[in-house]
Amino acid sequence: QVHLVESGGGLVQAGGSLRLSCTASGHTFSSYAMGWFRQAPGNEPEFVAAITWSGSFTSYADAVKGRFTISRGVAASTVNLQMTRLKPEDTARYVCKLTADTDDSDYWGQGTQVTVSS
Repeated sequence: QVHLVESGGGLVQAGGSLRLSCTASGHTFSSYAMGWFRQAPGNEPEFVAAITWSGSFTSYADAVKGRFTISRGVAASTVNLQMTRLKPEDTARYVCKLTADTDDSDYWGQGTQVTVSS
């Protein structure tokens, strides 16, 4: 049983910073990608950033490029999202995702709320 747990969300003023973390457990995948999506209640998730298993390749949405940095954590199956220069439009629930390379299956976390005040 694969499950993902996010942490680090909160309330921050515009221009501030937050660091999100996600840890996946209960899997035996040897090759997988991890990333972050964000969504408002009732909406579909919007892609934010992703990183490969090696950590050498990253991808970002245009809306966050230059402000957010995704990275692999020291612990196995951990990914971080360092968010800087936050804007009110960044307000959303940020959800962690793991994609297994073997069958391209996706696994999702519950999410952590990020609220940016003006």
